[in-house]
Amino acid sequence: MIDLTDVQFDALLKRLHLANARRAWRDLVQRAEREEWSYRDFLALLVTEEIAHRQQTRIARMVRRARFPFFKTIDDFNFSMQSTVRLALLGSALAPDFVTEGRCLVVGGKPGRGKTHLAVAIAYRAIQNGFDALCVTAAELIDDLSAAFRTGRLADTLARYVHPAVLVVDEVGYLTYGTDAANMLFHVVNDRHRKKRTMIFTTNKPLAGWGRVLHDDDLAHAIVDRILERGRLLTLDGPSMRTRHLGLDDPTANPASTQSASLSGDGARISGIQRPEFPEPTGEAPQSRGHRGGSRHEQPGTGDRRTPGARATACTRPSSEPYRSADHAHVPRGL
Repeated sequence: MIDLTDVQFDALLKRLHLANARRAWRDLVQRAEREEWSYRDFLALLVTEEIAHRQQTRIARMVRRARFPFFKTIDDFNFSMQSTVRLALLGSALAPDFVTEGRCLVVGGKPGRGKTHLAVAIAYRAIQNGFDALCVTAAELIDDLSAAFRTGRLADTLARYVHPAVLVVDEVGYLTYGTDAANMLFHVVNDRHRKKRTMIFTTNKPLAGWGRVLHDDDLAHAIVDRILERGRLLTLDGPSMRTRHLGLDDPTANPASTQSASLSGDGARISGIQRPEFPEPTGEAPQSRGHRGGSRHEQPGTGDRRTPGARATACTRPSSEPYRSADHAHVPRGL
């Protein structure tokens, strides 16, 4: 029987690079003695804790390397706002086969529908399944490759985008690209297609319009052809998640009322600014109206509707002087 001190046992775990086991073994020994575990149960729990810790550390490291614009999971996605996408339809994209078979996905739709959220969530699931990922906008990718081409470093820079098991190219079509955009993007898509590497694209443009975006219809067609050979198009509808509180995408809402609400006091309250109880005067005098006759002895509300001050002025004006409005327009006296 080997009799090791705590220091010696700790040194052995260090040599085996069992970092979590070095931190947890003393507490597990006390629990094992107190609860009368078998040696097998103690060893199984120690190894399980080490594997779980390594998994968490690896995921955290891969997420940092992926350079996600934000961290979102598939559980955070609100499928109730979508009529064309359900979680069941994404089952294949969340499985390890999605990466091992080199499948691709194009997520389209208007701004604010959750395209980037969905792409990040799928890439994160790939990381959980043991793969690495990289997320980059189309503008960043094209600019990086264009600069590398001008300095003779295209091959080294291209490897950065070809190596990851999953590549997310975000916002295709949002910004204006240089004239060599199609050439740069084709290098990435073609190399990853030959090596069966998974690609995920998000875009607000129809695939037929990528030629105008990339300034080359033929290369754009070749890019889309390679993507969709082992991929599919997923279109998100529903309201924008950014402006859902305004109801701008509600098909039952009146566009005129929606616009007036956004410009009125009700719209101002969205930003936290309350509408004043007594609005300030605009400083603009109301347009004067001509007085249509009527006796001063008529019943209230049926005859003279001028203000009390105006009526007082009319009473004190000599009968021989004609009535003149503020703009000196002649108005006949009442009968």
